[in-house]
Amino acid sequence: MFAKGATGDHVYTYCYPAETEDFAAKDASKLDTWVFDKVKEFFLTAKNNATLLSKIKQDRVVFFLHLLGLDTNGHAHRPMSREYKENVHIVDTGVKEIVSIINDLFEHDDRTAFVFTSDHGMTNWEWKLENWKRTDVNQADVAALMASLIGVPFPMNSVGILPLEYLNNTDHFKAECMLANAIEILEQYKVKMAQKKATTLNILFTPFKPLTNSRQLDFLRSARLYIKQQKYDEAITVCRTLIDLALEGLSYYHTYDRFFLGVSVVLGFVGWTSYIIVMIIKNHTSFCKPASQIDKLSKDPFRGTFIVAGVLITCFLLIQASPWTYYIYCLLPVPVWYAVMRECRRTQGIVSLVTANPFCQSFGLLLLFALGIEIMVLSFFYRSVLTLGLIAFAGWPLFTKLWTQTRVMTVCWIVLCLLLAVFPLMPVVGRKQNISLVLSSGLVTFLIASLCLRLLSKSKDKSTDKKYFVAFTYQMLCVALSTYILNSTHSSLELKQGLPLANQLISWGILASSFVVPLLSETLLFQRLLSIFLSLMSTYLLVSTGYEAFFPLVLSCLMFVWIVVEQETLSHHGSSPVQKLVTFDFSCALDITQLRHLQLDDIRRSFFFIFFIVTAFFGTGNIASINSFDPASVYCFLTVFNPFVMGALMMWKILIPFVLVSCAFEAIQLSSLLSSKSLFLIVLVISDIMALHFFFLVKDYGSWLDIGTSISHYVIVMSMTIFLMLLSVFVQVLTTKRVHLWGKPKHHWL
Repeated sequence: MFAKGATGDHVYTYCYPAETEDFAAKDASKLDTWVFDKVKEFFLTAKNNATLLSKIKQDRVVFFLHLLGLDTNGHAHRPMSREYKENVHIVDTGVKEIVSIINDLFEHDDRTAFVFTSDHGMTNWEWKLENWKRTDVNQADVAALMASLIGVPFPMNSVGILPLEYLNNTDHFKAECMLANAIEILEQYKVKMAQKKATTLNILFTPFKPLTNSRQLDFLRSARLYIKQQKYDEAITVCRTLIDLALEGLSYYHTYDRFFLGVSVVLGFVGWTSYIIVMIIKNHTSFCKPASQIDKLSKDPFRGTFIVAGVLITCFLLIQASPWTYYIYCLLPVPVWYAVMRECRRTQGIVSLVTANPFCQSFGLLLLFALGIEIMVLSFFYRSVLTLGLIAFAGWPLFTKLWTQTRVMTVCWIVLCLLLAVFPLMPVVGRKQNISLVLSSGLVTFLIASLCLRLLSKSKDKSTDKKYFVAFTYQMLCVALSTYILNSTHSSLELKQGLPLANQLISWGILASSFVVPLLSETLLFQRLLSIFLSLMSTYLLVSTGYEAFFPLVLSCLMFVWIVVEQETLSHHGSSPVQKLVTFDFSCALDITQLRHLQLDDIRRSFFFIFFIVTAFFGTGNIASINSFDPASVYCFLTVFNPFVMGALMMWKILIPFVLVSCAFEAIQLSSLLSSKSLFLIVLVISDIMALHFFFLVKDYGSWLDIGTSISHYVIVMSMTIFLMLLSVFVQVLTTKRVHLWGKPKHHWL
């Protein structure tokens, strides 16, 4: 990492092979003992090699030791395990020996600094450190500290503040270092101010008043005078004040155009969302005026106005020499709002519809819609909020006539919603392993699959070809095999016998077949969905370590009930004739003449879909747990550290619940006689409203975790639309396509 890109012959590295980092190794602490042994050998060689010794004793020499055994044992065996505690003792002993060797080599000249850093800690410490004082250091401050220790200039563009409490040196040295630190940050401030002034009209430029040019000179003069008078504490105080003001000024100029750009982005968001709503009303409802009547009303009165607005905005940006990104932010709302204004005349019928409804009813529906979106937004910060939403979902049938229509399905819906509501209250995945729960999930899945296959085999219509029961039987075998492989693998790892090759090969085989076997089943709605569920569940079991193994099981059952309940809802609203679900075939294209217009209840369906998608993401984890995933989840596939393969497996584990929800939504679109485009547009509106909400929550201050999390939330919601589009394509292939390995294809017609 340090040698890559370095110029000159002054960086030397020595590493063990990547294959050595095996989470299933008998003793991962050997990674640390290897480092200590090689360092000892290196210094022992230096004592007998005058050339090497002279290089070591030069100034500004840095030795970097990476101790990975602790991390490996911590992830593999947990912090309170015997292996981890022994590894801590090994590292403590090794560090003590290395410090002693270095001090002996340099004849105890007290000119060596030892810096210990870590990228993260471990949970469930319980080390009883209450009596120790904790002093946190910002990540950016470490660079300033290292530069001071080895006596080099502070890194360019560094905003770190030198933590003086870690320097064991004279007060004069500390004062000079703080002055250098202040000058370096002040130069960044001056450059940023000059750049912003050059791209802003003089009449519009507002400088940062707390740090004018005269005040800068006053601060520097005062600091140098105090140092000259040996008043080092006063000099350090002045430098700290100057650094604080310079950083505040940097933030001021970094965010100088925030309001201007924020307004442009908000206009773009609102305009785009409005345009989608207009398109929904125009193309998928009956509230739009005929085009012939619109053409007779008047010509387009908005074109000239928006052209003038676009020209004025362009001229303004050209005069200010703004970056090209500003043109995108500022000009994009112009054509979007022009399209909205041009089309809104065709949707005037919706105004009369809204005014015809009682005000309380319209306001109540709007309030309920806003509350639902707020719950989904809050779930990104507090997973438990999803529990409240699922409890509300459980009570939904009680406020409709579903309770009188189909009590069995209503009870199933309530029970499954309440069961799913438990998962957001559980700790995030990876905190504690419980293989017994995974085995129980595999057993329940096998029993449910057996019951479903028995019902299908006894169905009166005999629509499922007997030959395709072979594929279902294979999938049931995969579920049972996954359960056995998981138990066998973890037992082998506990005995320090490594990952059995047979288990590894079978695991990869089950994963590969899970993409193909569903395509062998019938494309009838329930048969295909059952096949998809079994294939995905067999893979999910292999990458589970605890309670999360029950999550896709409960979610899938709820999705099956959701499909049935939505069909009953259509029957209640008089969407006749309502076709039986068992006769729907994914592969048969719907007759376009049978497609119906959107209704108010379709907004609820789209909202349910988005909520279930969010639940699929945060039901068992959060952003932090995904970024720091537990490698134990992939031990059935590999134990040697491989970030790309492990990351891909964990990503597929995260995606499996998404696929299950999307398959159910695809079935609902098919059974409700709606084009996928119409419901997807409603989904797009909801996700855009959420994205606008997260836009206002993006932070550029606080810890790196706070900043990164706020940006991650915004990017996730912004990417949701594209992600759902790609997921929809994948699900359509998974549900509609069929591979024929035997006999002639059998056709089913609606």
